[in-house]
Amino acid sequence: MHKEFSSKHFCLEKVSEGIYVAIAREGGGAVANAGFIDLGDRTIVFDTFNTQQAAEDLKFIAEKITNRPVTWVVNSHWHGDHVRGNQAFNESNIISSQVTYEKMKDIHPARINQQKNDIQGLRNYIHSLNGQLNQTNDPKLKRQINFLSEIEVSLPTLKLVLPQITFLDAITFHGSKRSAQLFTLGGGHSFCDAVLYIPEEKVIFMGDLLFVDCHPTFFEESNPENWIHILEKVRAMDVKIAIPGHGSIGTKIHILELINYINDLTVIAREKDQIEDIKVPNNYKNWRSPEVYQQNFKILKEILKC
Repeated sequence: MHKEFSSKHFCLEKVSEGIYVAIAREGGGAVANAGFIDLGDRTIVFDTFNTQQAAEDLKFIAEKITNRPVTWVVNSHWHGDHVRGNQAFNESNIISSQVTYEKMKDIHPARINQQKNDIQGLRNYIHSLNGQLNQTNDPKLKRQINFLSEIEVSLPTLKLVLPQITFLDAITFHGSKRSAQLFTLGGGHSFCDAVLYIPEEKVIFMGDLLFVDCHPTFFEESNPENWIHILEKVRAMDVKIAIPGHGSIGTKIHILELINYINDLTVIAREKDQIEDIKVPNNYKNWRSPEVYQQNFKILKEILKC
């Protein structure tokens, strides 16, 4: 490991031979986790963070450690914190599922334009938060200001870079030292979620299908039933290390915890009507972002129409 390397956006960890994970630092420009795999003669980067400045750091260290340019870049799903750094890898082949490509193409241009057109509004908002910070010195507020400041830095030069290559179900990358299997079983967290499995090292990059020790985020597009189905499939695989989209490095235990979380929340959403009655269960009390739990309850009620 290159001890002299340090990024304010992520913390780099070597999880297995040729496999490195970039765990997002709170308040940085990464937001979600990413990583890279040295196949021996080629390199794959998995996800590109929320900003190009965070992605530049990832590209720098991936090329330094592997001693070659990045060959492939995978976008696990269409959400911004996994794809907005794509422009840092404009010399690599960017790949995603066909559905992810279509969603990126449909949704991001208007969203990014709207943000670019309101940079001054963002600056004013950061300024007002700084005023609050001077009075409260709240660490959570400080992290929010840092996060928004990274978006402010990224917006003037941000370009949407779409994948050039798409796949429907699965694609395998063969290298001289190890291979990697990229596949999707449809949508769970998002419209379509892809995972990357490295069989030789028994490691799987799961994107936002896995959150470790932090509350997962549900959206109207989420499919809780299929999400569980995908997690069960991954649990049946020969996996020792599971890399989440958010949180620290996990194992099959964390996959099971998330299955239980989705099942538990589904039962509660069917039984209870009032959000005021909803408290975070003890099993998930110590997970990060507890405020997400009630939000998930509301969205799940909407999805289940109950």
